[in-house]
Amino acid sequence: MALMEWKPLSDLLDVRHEMNRIFDDFTRRPFRIGLRESAWSPSVDIAETNEEIVVKAELPGMTKEDVNISITDNILTLKGEKKQEKEIKEENYHRIERSYGSFQRSFTIPAKIQHEKVKAIFKDGILNINIPKAEEVKPKQIEITE
Repeated sequence: MALMEWKPLSDLLDVRHEMNRIFDDFTRRPFRIGLRESAWSPSVDIAETNEEIVVKAELPGMTKEDVNISITDNILTLKGEKKQEKEIKEENYHRIERSYGSFQRSFTIPAKIQHEKVKAIFKDGILNINIPKAEEVKPKQIEITE
């Protein structure tokens, strides 16, 4: 079992961002009929290596044109919309489980990053985002001459 540094302020920021997202969703669509359309949100994995942060999001049934990615400071935001297929009136559904609708997810990146070198690839319903870490500033040794 590895020891991990606890960053209480980072945890609080994550909670704050999630609460903001919940309130934003509610104020934008408070009178939506049925929860089905607004309940969908993609599953996301975030991993860290020595060189980068790797984000993987499951976006089945979507294309790269349906998704918007932005990074402000160290906050990664994924926005998009999973569109419902055209309804076919002749079909009598026995069960409807697929979800549709708009989503927005924001994540705090736990390291200093190189914003200009971020790369995103969308393939087979999986969005991969590679976020290179910035090199740590190393202390410079200063020689005393006199």
